[in-house]
Amino acid sequence: MPMMNNDTQNLRSREQIRESMMQALKDNDAAGYSAAFDEMLQRVGADLRGEIEQREEEMRQNADAAILAQRGVRQLTSEERSFFTGVIEAMKSANPMQALQNPALVLPETTINSVFDELQTRHPLLSRINFRPSGGAVELLMSENGYQMAQWGELCDDIVKELLASFVKVDTMLRKLSAFLPVCKAMLDLGPEWLDRFVREVLYEALANGLEYGIVAGTGNNMPIGMNREVGPNVTVTGGVYPVKAAIKLNDLRPESIGRLLSLLATDPSGKPRMVRDVLLLVSPSDYFLRVMPATTVQAADGSYRNNVLPYPMDVIQSMALEPGQAIIGIGYRYFAVAGTAREGRIEYSDHYRFLEDERVYLIKAYANGMPMDNNAFQNLDISGLKPLTLRVEQVEGSAASADATLASLSLGAAALSPAFASGTITYTAATTNASNVVRAIPADAGAEVEVKLGNTVVANGSAVTWAAGSNTLTVKVTAEDGTTTKTYTVTVTKS
Repeated sequence: MPMMNNDTQNLRSREQIRESMMQALKDNDAAGYSAAFDEMLQRVGADLRGEIEQREEEMRQNADAAILAQRGVRQLTSEERSFFTGVIEAMKSANPMQALQNPALVLPETTINSVFDELQTRHPLLSRINFRPSGGAVELLMSENGYQMAQWGELCDDIVKELLASFVKVDTMLRKLSAFLPVCKAMLDLGPEWLDRFVREVLYEALANGLEYGIVAGTGNNMPIGMNREVGPNVTVTGGVYPVKAAIKLNDLRPESIGRLLSLLATDPSGKPRMVRDVLLLVSPSDYFLRVMPATTVQAADGSYRNNVLPYPMDVIQSMALEPGQAIIGIGYRYFAVAGTAREGRIEYSDHYRFLEDERVYLIKAYANGMPMDNNAFQNLDISGLKPLTLRVEQVEGSAASADATLASLSLGAAALSPAFASGTITYTAATTNASNVVRAIPADAGAEVEVKLGNTVVANGSAVTWAAGSNTLTVKVTAEDGTTTKTYTVTVTKS
């Protein structure tokens, strides 16, 4: 690991380093991630050294703490100052491993809270999901329905049971994240304020990058479950890995196409309607400039341009966790994530990396996890064919409407389809003892229309279908964007 020094000419920007870290996570390249994170630590240290030197000059001119606070210098509490002064002394000692065992050297809660405050406000994605700080394992009481309706009449046991049955208890076992702090001895002379800022910046970078990757594309195996993954009681998890959702092709951002996607978010897994708000559209940085920006930029009458113009309010967020051609649309608050530091909150001497006379490496542990709160809250998209927006009046060759009339997925609640669903298979059977099941059909193309019928009766896609005793015929007709190509899937459901 290279030593930190004042020469920043050969160091890349934080954004470039973050991209390398995210790529290493995608490639499961531990060595590459380690090298990129080492570079990030040097970048943070170099940036802060310059800031501290500039602010120290200001402090020499005016020692008034109130004025410094207005200028952005974070004033340490007595507990924080005592902690970082003790850590500096321990790091300077001949035996830092032993010195850091001092029971008094526990990271102050105010420092930890400051890190999470920044995560919840600075980070484009973490500031828009249901993100909470935590000191350990979390037991979450989660509503499966997301929508409840008051009942008129006398309160009876059946109503109480129905309300209680709509909640499930979820244990979120936190996963460990390790942040390494290479600290040059000379930098310890800058004082507690510098070390406090350095620790907070490093924790922010480690948590922000690790959490973003896990939240967007995590497999669920010793990491969060990503927005692009299938979740729920009927999902088959193999080796701790949750399956990736089938991708819906999105070739344009017309109101009709966006409206159909949002309609898939507008019902919960039990088939009840819910309000759609806080919508996020996640795309890779390259896709944003190559595909999304041309499709969402319009020129105003005064000649200026307006970016991210979409038919429904949503935040477009660039995420390096996504590959080109991939995108995710979903309800931000329906992703739950927690993060915290180790219970003891210690900065520890680390022998994970070599160290030189003037530079030693320390370790601080953090814990985090996350998951979609239901399987309908996020949809995986394929935007490789997204077309630019055309507003000028001119004669152009119109692109052919899609002839894709297949389904990406078909489910009947807890009732299993036989054979297992495949887009090319149109005939299925299923058996159930339930009075009803939620039928959910997801088209492979966002421009296609889906019609669900029980016998000759049309039922809403995503709603509960009530079965008659014996044999029931359910049909799902998909009409492609071209208006002529159709495909009908048939499920014979036996109610016993």
